[in-house]
Amino acid sequence: MISQHPPRWRNARARRIAFLAHVFGMTLAAVYSSIPPAFAAYPERPIRYIVPSSPGSGPDIVARILAPELSRQMGQQFVVDNRPGGSGTIGIDMVVRAVPDGHTIGYGNILTLAINRSVLPKLPYDADRDLHPIVQYASVPNLLAVTPSFPVKSVRELIDYAKKNPGKINYASGGNASSPHLSGELFKFMTDTDIVHVPYKGFVLAVTDLTQERVQTMFATLSVIEPFVKAGKLWGLAVTSLKRSRIFPELPTVAESGVPGFEVVAGNGAIAPAKVPQAIVARLNAEINKALASAPVREKLVGLGYEIVGGTPEQFAAFISKETAKWAAVVKRASVKID
Repeated sequence: MISQHPPRWRNARARRIAFLAHVFGMTLAAVYSSIPPAFAAYPERPIRYIVPSSPGSGPDIVARILAPELSRQMGQQFVVDNRPGGSGTIGIDMVVRAVPDGHTIGYGNILTLAINRSVLPKLPYDADRDLHPIVQYASVPNLLAVTPSFPVKSVRELIDYAKKNPGKINYASGGNASSPHLSGELFKFMTDTDIVHVPYKGFVLAVTDLTQERVQTMFATLSVIEPFVKAGKLWGLAVTSLKRSRIFPELPTVAESGVPGFEVVAGNGAIAPAKVPQAIVARLNAEINKALASAPVREKLVGLGYEIVGGTPEQFAAFISKETAKWAAVVKRASVKID
């Protein structure tokens, strides 16, 4: 198959990837030179990588894309350990309680690091006090989809239909307080519409009922709903990022479709117990940034609709802080609770 991208675009992209790899290589060299002798042998054994969700989920897929590259780079296996349950709190609590020597890290996202603080007041840990952000991997928008037979083909038409039929449209989600659920609540508030939330126990049940037209619409992570839209089982209306997706460049954003300022992106990244030595955090940060710049990882994540982020621990911490404040307001306004 011949690429549709002109040579100039391909060359520019290749130069950018080469530049990022060079920068991350220099950063890694600086980290190695600054590691105290006590930590020079790190890692001394396989690294346990706790993912607080089930096998085959979005977090699990991202973790298993990164793990082989990190294993190759660091000379020790990154062993993915799925620990679902408790809206992600079971796995995160295991990270918090792990020996802080860098041999146990975890996967965190806006649900486990930001949203849960507002909907689960009795968390067994304090995310700010007990966890150390390492680096943000990427961000991915949600996609707003409807059943093909539903009489709307744009965000504007959905808003108009909802205003004429208050309380008669149902939107599905994979569970209370999930990013898709809160996307719907934010949409309702910003459009002054009355759309009824129908929570399911997981994405599979929700999308099954949507494709069978038991509900009319839903927001879902782009990477997991993409196959249903491309197969024609669902009709995509818009993406929730501020810029269009590379996966669906023909789809507008919700913001450009009549809801200015609407933005929802699900960010994810690596976390560690709070007392992990700074030298080890710096090493992990550099190695993960290097992995994110590698062709195998980048191509797989971008192919799933993710935007690579990378950066410093401080930048990841700032992202978590911003998302915490944003979703706390939505949770309070919509009285969101986890059953």
